[in-house]
Amino acid sequence: MSLLARGEDSRHQFKRDVTNSDALAAELAAFANSGGGTLFLGVADDGSISGLDAASVRRLNQLLSNGASQHVRPPVHPLTENVQTTQGIVMVVKVPDGLAKPYVDHQGRIWVKQGSDKRHVTSREEMQRMFQRAGLVYADVVPVAGTSVADLDEKAFQTYFSRRYGQISEFAGQPLEQLLQNLGLGDGRELNLAGLMLFARNPQRWRPAFEVKAVAFPGTALHDTRYLDSEDIGGTLLEQYQRSFAFIRRNLRHVQGERGFNTLGQLEIPEPSLEELLVNALIHRDYFTSASIRLMVFADRVEIISPGHLPDSLSTEAIRHGATNRRNPTLTEHAVHILPYRGLGTGIPRALRDWPAIQLIDDVAANQFRVVIQRPHVEVPTGEVTGEVTGEVTGEVRRLLAAIQGEMRRADIQAALNLKHEDHFRDAYLRPALERGFIEMTIPEKPRSRLQRYRLTALGRAWLRASNKGP
Repeated sequence: MSLLARGEDSRHQFKRDVTNSDALAAELAAFANSGGGTLFLGVADDGSISGLDAASVRRLNQLLSNGASQHVRPPVHPLTENVQTTQGIVMVVKVPDGLAKPYVDHQGRIWVKQGSDKRHVTSREEMQRMFQRAGLVYADVVPVAGTSVADLDEKAFQTYFSRRYGQISEFAGQPLEQLLQNLGLGDGRELNLAGLMLFARNPQRWRPAFEVKAVAFPGTALHDTRYLDSEDIGGTLLEQYQRSFAFIRRNLRHVQGERGFNTLGQLEIPEPSLEELLVNALIHRDYFTSASIRLMVFADRVEIISPGHLPDSLSTEAIRHGATNRRNPTLTEHAVHILPYRGLGTGIPRALRDWPAIQLIDDVAANQFRVVIQRPHVEVPTGEVTGEVTGEVTGEVRRLLAAIQGEMRRADIQAALNLKHEDHFRDAYLRPALERGFIEMTIPEKPRSRLQRYRLTALGRAWLRASNKGP
């Protein structure tokens, strides 16, 4: 009985005795809803064996039979084993992970394990997620109250329908409401979530949380109050994908590799890997959770955080090897023809093949799934200036510092340097100077403001003075 010495946890519960069928049913339902577990009867809370006599075992068997079949819906099917010890019998009750979640007690309450204890589920969102995991309801087909076909971007829908089905929807012989219902994008009156997120003109009017919040930080810490770039990215899933990828592209470095000197180069992280991970976040997120996808670019990594942890049947190891579970099957069915999504469980393995430095983190406690993509090793700015100004400075940064006079717009600095390509200017000149702390924004809280200007910092002016003095 070495398990007893480890104490109680989410998979092991100790009871000296049970006399109430409802209390026992709650324990059984909690285990069945939370991955299964083992109930030890005849064991005190501290793990010491109190033991049961033969009469108690017979009584508990009857109580267990009644509780499992009559006080839990749907019924559960625990297995029991009686273990003889010197202190008496310990009844070991093994409850398998339920296949028909959620399981409820005699009063219709849903129980789940929380650490070594259990709790009553009261949140509507959590109940919806449990029904979703059981395949009883899917978030993507829930009608969105107040919507109608008038909210559809008909041009975008017509383009999709024509490309996929080879005809114009107007000539499909059905009213638009009926056509959307046949495609699983509405109920004949309102758009459902899949129809909203794929084809509505302004999905965030009804679901403001279903967007991407993107931030680029100069360092490695999430709590850093400084940032280089930020954007709240709404629109349809296609628009969110396009703008999110553009955000990543402008906040990562481009490397020349084997390309010519005058080319813009390739992203430091392979684009196919970023593409797969971003599309997976948009398609497979939990739409029963009212939270945004977070996209964060740090000096040493990129993080994509999706609402909703992995479904019960999946693990990070399983999806590394191609396992998949369609949390939003209707949305996925249509999105594969709109987004660069290949599906069939190949996306994550393909991303890992092209860029192995990817961590997959299933954060159950926070109800989120994190993907951490390591950037190639770079010098991380500390934000502090001590001692004399040292360190290697590229020719591009030297030219930029020399060109800045007072406070200047980005376009004016670029013109002063006689540079035509904005992306190249940002990647090779502007961003490195910001990261080194040589220049700063005049409106740092609004990086994309049309009134934004750039100016030298004290460090930048000190470097220029030292540079002009020469050796």
